[in-house]
Amino acid sequence: MPLTYPYKQYGGVWTLSQASDAIAQGKWPVPPAPHLYAWGQNNYGQLGLGNITSYSSPKQVGNLTIWLNISSGQYYTSAIKTDGTLWTWGLNNSGQLGLNNTTYYSSPKQVGSLTNWSLVASSSGTTLAIKTDGTLWSWGANSNGQLGLGNRTNYSSPKQVGSLTNWLTVVTQNNSTLAIKTDGTLWSWGLNAYGQLGLQNTTYYSSPKQVGASTNWSKVTTAYYGFTIAIKTDGTIWSWGRNNYGQLGLGNITYYSSPKQIGALTTWSKLSQTKWSSTLAIKTDGTLWGWGTNNVGQLGTGAVSNYSSPKQIGSLNNWSFVEVGLFSLAIKTDGTLWGWGDNSQGQLGLSNTTGYSSPKQIGALTSWLNASVGKYFSQTIAIT
Repeated sequence: MPLTYPYKQYGGVWTLSQASDAIAQGKWPVPPAPHLYAWGQNNYGQLGLGNITSYSSPKQVGNLTIWLNISSGQYYTSAIKTDGTLWTWGLNNSGQLGLNNTTYYSSPKQVGSLTNWSLVASSSGTTLAIKTDGTLWSWGANSNGQLGLGNRTNYSSPKQVGSLTNWLTVVTQNNSTLAIKTDGTLWSWGLNAYGQLGLQNTTYYSSPKQVGASTNWSKVTTAYYGFTIAIKTDGTIWSWGRNNYGQLGLGNITYYSSPKQIGALTTWSKLSQTKWSSTLAIKTDGTLWGWGTNNVGQLGTGAVSNYSSPKQIGSLNNWSFVEVGLFSLAIKTDGTLWGWGDNSQGQLGLSNTTGYSSPKQIGALTSWLNASVGKYFSQTIAIT
């Protein structure tokens, strides 16, 4: 899986090689390189700003402009640069920074010296990452086997999960991990108290187990609150696990330990990385929809009512990216960044600590590419 660079203004996402060739041939000008910004709670240095001061508006992380992929965990952050190097900072009590120690850091530290990291996922002290060769690696907390290493031992440096070279994407939350391979199969392991692994049981597993026999899974997210949402290549959306707030979107509060289709539509396109008990998703027409917990307005509907089936957020059709926890961040196709929900730590980046139940634009920039919300009401990390 090659590293990619988000040249959205030049026709989508290119490989770094394609982008370099186009620039060298004079086909496109050199676009601005991506800066990394952070704001919100910073008690463990998770913002990467060299201090433990919290901020209610975006602050640039260092002077570098070469960040590609980011993931916020519980009071720590992981990120990959365009050169394929992996960097981490913040809380490190379980070795989740991958630095072969349990020392906390308030500024980015490189994990090893390799230059072939492609994707990273951070959670409650557990980190997983995929390299450009398709191998899967994990480290940090492992109390429920969520590292997929066949044991429950914590590790403070990366360990390879099996020997396969066909891993495509991985997500992890609250001791549960799910991943998709390049063949479209879905795999899960770790905590399974609510059936969130989708294996028709509540048994914990410390190594990957295939979810059903389907080979058309394309996107997956698993939540801190014990449920999973996934999209297939046919545009259908599926859910399973805990459902006490209607977070499965099935119109009820029944728990399920195997995938259940949400409605009959085939127009679902993008999923939020879900950090709590709410779900946000985008359809192919660019509309934004939400369901589940809405106690602090994190669904953006203008109310604080929970929903057990998809509810459209406003009427706009230009949403391109979304993440949700106790607060939400979303990017529109025009590159603007929007936030709503809990704001007690200034995590919405609006220079205040006021909560909002409908989207509010963060600053005036039109060049936001990616964002990641921390677990609970913690930090925000974003690339522009």
